[in-house]
Amino acid sequence: MFPEAFCHSLRKTLFATLGTLLLLSSAAAAAHAQTSNTTLLVDIDHRAATSLDGDWHTIVDPYSTGLYNFHHEIKADGYFMNGTKAYNGEPLEYNFALSPTLKVPGDWNTQRRDLFYYEGVLWYEKDFKYSPKPNTHTFIHFGAANYRSHVWVNTKAVCEHEGGFTPFDCDITGVVKDGDNFVVVAVDNTRSADGVPTLQTDWWNYGGLTRDVSLVDVPTQFIDDYDLHLSRADHSLIEGYVHVKNATPGTDVTVSIPELHATTHATVDANDRAAIKLPVKSLSLWSPDNPKLYKVNLAAGSDHLEDDMGFRTIETHGTEILLNGKPIFLRGVSIHAEAPYRTGRAYSEKDVDTLLGWAKDLGCNYVRLAHYPHDQRMTRASDRLGILVWSEIPDYWALQFDNPAVLAKSKQQLGEMIRRDRDKASIILWSVANETPDTEARTKYLTTMANLTRQLDPTRLVTAALLVKTQKTATGSVKIVDDPLGQALDVIGTNEYIGWYEQKPAGADTTTWDIRYQKPVIMSEFGAAARAGHHGPATERWTEEYQADVYKHQIPMLNRIPQLRGTSAWVLMDFRSPMRTLPGLQDNFNRKGLISDQGEKKQAFFVLQKAYKDKTLGKAQ
Repeated sequence: MFPEAFCHSLRKTLFATLGTLLLLSSAAAAAHAQTSNTTLLVDIDHRAATSLDGDWHTIVDPYSTGLYNFHHEIKADGYFMNGTKAYNGEPLEYNFALSPTLKVPGDWNTQRRDLFYYEGVLWYEKDFKYSPKPNTHTFIHFGAANYRSHVWVNTKAVCEHEGGFTPFDCDITGVVKDGDNFVVVAVDNTRSADGVPTLQTDWWNYGGLTRDVSLVDVPTQFIDDYDLHLSRADHSLIEGYVHVKNATPGTDVTVSIPELHATTHATVDANDRAAIKLPVKSLSLWSPDNPKLYKVNLAAGSDHLEDDMGFRTIETHGTEILLNGKPIFLRGVSIHAEAPYRTGRAYSEKDVDTLLGWAKDLGCNYVRLAHYPHDQRMTRASDRLGILVWSEIPDYWALQFDNPAVLAKSKQQLGEMIRRDRDKASIILWSVANETPDTEARTKYLTTMANLTRQLDPTRLVTAALLVKTQKTATGSVKIVDDPLGQALDVIGTNEYIGWYEQKPAGADTTTWDIRYQKPVIMSEFGAAARAGHHGPATERWTEEYQADVYKHQIPMLNRIPQLRGTSAWVLMDFRSPMRTLPGLQDNFNRKGLISDQGEKKQAFFVLQKAYKDKTLGKAQ
């Protein structure tokens, strides 16, 4: 037994240390996000790769025992050592080889019943054989891991990453060896106040290695980023740049489109970047009616890449959205990355084909991918199918808008989203936020994000989904759109739920709109909930009839908004949410889907489908 005075002194020291750790956690997390040795290889899905998908051994670690010591410092002998015998004379209390497996890609919540609600650290381990090639860099690629990740290869720390929906690549050159190797990843999906997103979201916090993992070899000098796009001023010119990592100034870069008999050469400057100007003749412009993709070849030294790219322009003129210089109305639906039928995080070609197939059946030429970057298969498929895309980072609800560390995380995720998908013709809108409070700190934060978006990609439009004000009138109500963030946006997104969170469905009949910006407006969310197969009078909530009635009243109201240039109904398919607990009706699902998670189309689906296919909702100008 220790004396009480000693114990009291120890407690004071521990609490003081804990307090200091809590105060520093925000800044430390941001520092990790900014200084970890990750990169992002563009066009990764067109590079030769060795898949590490499949069964991984896993250890559930709710106290982070295998990662941190008593002072919350990363251990020198944590689970990443992958030990099979005593270490420094101490007994081992873990063993990956004896532990159960989980499938990668995949979230852990839907693979094991005991992990359904789990939030915390979970360890992944996989053995692999590899033969590194001379004069190459070897990367381990992660399509996404939610939310914080620490990666070790052969006991050596190779990278850290924060952000659950964007890819990252860890350079393991010199760490991976010829023959037997192993990789260990600690993934922590614990929600945090200084995270992006923050503590509360209306979607399931699926944890794990949720997208593909693979090994990729590239030459010593390699193409790690590029931007090729059609000039807005000259539709016979493709312009942009190719960035060559580790390049010597003067290195030759070649870009060609064989089908157009077009080739250009450029040289790398002191910043590893080659400016590209590629004249083209008889270019077929990409659009929903003509989703033409060209094989584009890029070469720099011994590195060669091929991409499938469409070329088009997107801009605004007054209250119009112009695709290839012509006004367009966006007939769309919002989609969460929830897997049809099996539920869990969507990642496979089958998931993509099902979700986008339903969107096409609905009559959509546009989808809003909410509320975070979806798997790259979604944007690749959108390119092929001719579906325009709104892509978003999870600046969602109430972030710590006055915290510079949080802003740094948002900037990182924005950069990773844009860098990954800049080559996709389908993406026309980068969204910086959804339903954020109208405060001075928020407006400054998101204006910074909007400006950064234009710096990273000046060829697309910037948007955000705003909340709107409601003012009662003698005859009904007026929706006022005057959020100061609108000044920083090219296109105004607005969310409203007349008939669900306010008023009855018929309230839409007497609602008018007062929009204080002469900019295009997209009704980024509207709708109501219903459980598929639950029927009753149109006045009874949760019935398919009630949901359909909301849409019947919404469509005429939407048509009375003069500058409306798009709609993305909420939402294509029911998705899991811990906020939605009503037994027998919600059961941890947001039931606003036009289709159930089991593929059952509700009555509202057909109401909106008719309006889209008959083109009786919205006008392009």
